[in-house]
Amino acid sequence: MAWIFTSDVEVFAGAAEPWLLRDPVRNTVPLTVLRAIRAGVHSGDVLLAWLEEDGRTVAAALQTPPRGLLLPDLPASSVPSLAAALIEAEREVPEVQGPLAQAEAFAASWWRPAARRVPERLYRLEIVTPPRRPVPGAARTAGTGDRELLAAWFADFHLEALGERAAGEMLPVVSSRIGRQELILWEDGGRPVACAAFSVPIAAMSRIGPVYTPPEFRGRGYGEAVTRAVTREALDAGAIEVLLFADLGNPVSNSVYQAIGYRAIADYAAIAFG
Repeated sequence: MAWIFTSDVEVFAGAAEPWLLRDPVRNTVPLTVLRAIRAGVHSGDVLLAWLEEDGRTVAAALQTPPRGLLLPDLPASSVPSLAAALIEAEREVPEVQGPLAQAEAFAASWWRPAARRVPERLYRLEIVTPPRRPVPGAARTAGTGDRELLAAWFADFHLEALGERAAGEMLPVVSSRIGRQELILWEDGGRPVACAAFSVPIAAMSRIGPVYTPPEFRGRGYGEAVTRAVTREALDAGAIEVLLFADLGNPVSNSVYQAIGYRAIADYAAIAFG
């Protein structure tokens, strides 16, 4: 068996998309990234890879530079050969993201040491619970006039989550998501105070995120309110499975999501290399 690499998204989709769709819950991120690549959001040196055994796809991986390598729920035994193939190809991989066991297996096989680990937990909506308290304001779908604000907020979220500033790449992401009506703002007194996003369902699966409240507006329930609103949008769009990731280093967000009705199903990690 040998890994096959391409930059052609349709060639990759033909080989790997049916395999990814076998478990759209645990492969939520690769599936939504694949859709974004098809939409032209990610350009440049995109890496798309899959592994075949007896003519069947048994694993896959994606990378959209400058971001790191994205691992689906692939067999952990296939990860060392992926790392070896990328090393042989002299591929730059600043980070790996994926299910915990697979991400750790890649880190153990990579030639550069791990410099930072961000543990994450994948949650699935079980049942929407009643709000814990009233929150002033209301939700609305973001429009083109919100592009600059949301790009700045997405960059701030990225900086808080990963310690990196990524403002330049956020405008095309935000524009694409506004076009699909995936971004929701919570406004209080006519002023945006929080935002959240959801993905248009793929195989009846939608993922919430990011959810962001600027520091000056925190502690007032806006984050929970906008998460409830965007969850309802995902359900109304036809999602049966509604998912989200939470940083395990942020107990507040984890408790908020659980209070809404989300339940943990798996652990993931983002591992950056020094």
